[in-house]
Amino acid sequence: MYVVATAGHVDHGKSTLVRALTGMEPDRWAEEKRRGLTIDLGFAWTDLPSGNNVAFVDVPGHERFLGNMLAGLGPAPVVCFVVAVDEGWQAQSSDHRDALAALGIERGLIVLTKADRAPERVGAVTQQVRGELAGTGLRNAPVVAVSAQNGSGLAEFRAALDGVLQGVPLPDPAERLRLWVDRAFSVSGAGTVVTGTLTAGTVRVGDKLSVLGQDRVRPVTVRSVQSHNRSVETIGATNRVAINVRGIAAEDIHRGDALLTPDAWPTTGELDVRRTSGISFEDAPAEILVHAGSASVPARLRPFDADHARVQLSQELALIPGDRSVMRYPEARVLLGGARVLDVDPPELNRRGDSARHTQWLATLPETGDPVAETKHRGAVRVAWLQTLGLVDSGGAQPPPGADITKVGRWWIHRPMLKDWVETLRTAVKRLHERDPLSPGMTRGAAIDELALPGPELLATVIGEAQLEERGGLIAVPGRSGGLGAAENSLARVEAQLATNPFAAPEAQELIDLGLGPRELAAAERAGRLVRLAGGVVVLPNAPALAMRELARLEQPFTTSQARQVWGTTRRVAIPLLEHLDARGWTRRLDGTKRTIVR
Repeated sequence: MYVVATAGHVDHGKSTLVRALTGMEPDRWAEEKRRGLTIDLGFAWTDLPSGNNVAFVDVPGHERFLGNMLAGLGPAPVVCFVVAVDEGWQAQSSDHRDALAALGIERGLIVLTKADRAPERVGAVTQQVRGELAGTGLRNAPVVAVSAQNGSGLAEFRAALDGVLQGVPLPDPAERLRLWVDRAFSVSGAGTVVTGTLTAGTVRVGDKLSVLGQDRVRPVTVRSVQSHNRSVETIGATNRVAINVRGIAAEDIHRGDALLTPDAWPTTGELDVRRTSGISFEDAPAEILVHAGSASVPARLRPFDADHARVQLSQELALIPGDRSVMRYPEARVLLGGARVLDVDPPELNRRGDSARHTQWLATLPETGDPVAETKHRGAVRVAWLQTLGLVDSGGAQPPPGADITKVGRWWIHRPMLKDWVETLRTAVKRLHERDPLSPGMTRGAAIDELALPGPELLATVIGEAQLEERGGLIAVPGRSGGLGAAENSLARVEAQLATNPFAAPEAQELIDLGLGPRELAAAERAGRLVRLAGGVVVLPNAPALAMRELARLEQPFTTSQARQVWGTTRRVAIPLLEHLDARGWTRRLDGTKRTIVR
């Protein structure tokens, strides 16, 4: 199936043409039929001579219903631009032309209706329409003159439309789903039904999807799917679909909401855009309306220059780089122009010069997004984020050769940023050692904060590139001796004393007098030069082994008093040393007074 939207001035015969082609009435409301005026979107379908099935989205032409027109035109890949021969180009013809230019629609055909009323004007109107559409994607579109009243030209129209549709690329059925909702209603016995133009992906009965609405994301389940009043188990793009969903009431879903593949789309309330048509952003009002897909959202515009701006939306939308939008005045029924999304997660611009630098970067971006530019701009980007933006495939693509990007795990990192991180970490660790010789190294948390890393898992790569080492969650220069600076001489005196008598541990006050407080002793222990026991007792690292050699000479089991005597020390030292041996599993306490060596 193909989906084609109509466009053109009010009362130029759009609905009449659709009715003549399909035999179906596109105007759905009684008021539309009473007034002979299309107010909201209408839908009809037919088969072309080639066998192609085409669905028409008939849009209102009157300026009062410009928002409804944009909701129908926004998701449509092909347009049928209608101009009545007897009237020629009119005011809303220009509005609709500007809309399709803003949306970047490049495929369609031009239909000159009511040809029976003024056949002599066909040539002149053709020339006029060609001139008006010269700046759009329809500048070379085929032109067909028709009369819905007598049927002339309808066969030529069908053939021309078939030719246009042959050039429309087939969408990927495996793509993630984004269906802009244009209607939501409740059916007795079935529940909530939403309709829209499916332009990519596939819907299946039983699918778990998400609805992005005005207030939140809600999970839903597909109960059934219809297309052209026929039930189907699965359907791909491009199609008009009606989806019966479970999990949301009809009054909680509205035109402009989006039905999405869960966790596959970024949602944004702030984006940076590039002007594609219309007036300069610098001449635009601050308060505007933004139309994207079938959504119409109040927004605030902050110009960077004539062609680039930041847009703050009143609600979040599912948008990616390359998406098109239409901007218009909130009150007047006048289009400001079109814009293409460049960045859906823009940075804060708080420092002097930030806006100018950011604008320069935006000016370099291609219109459909660039994973290399995204990575360079942010320094490091998760591959999953690039996939969410639609910039790389789901296989986790490798960076292109020569891009100065390296892939580390699930990240792309700009090499100059990695170099900056490496130099910053190396300098910070060395300064820490110089400032505090007793420090065992920089903590992981401090390093992540110092580097402002976007993900903690990147720290291991930076540590390796910086040729540092991590021990026990602390980052230090490899081979660092762990000297005690000014306390080094005092430690040497204690080491000499214990080398002479391993169990003659100095008193706590003696250690304090030597300038060996808790920090110094902890540093000495980390360096492997002392072992700290309970009660503030310190011994050399070989003291436990020497203690076991002496205990082996005793008759087993032995008492604490016997251990103290064979070691030639006091209870102050003997008890913590025995507890240390117990903890190592070298000795075992049998009762309140006796222990034995564990053989």
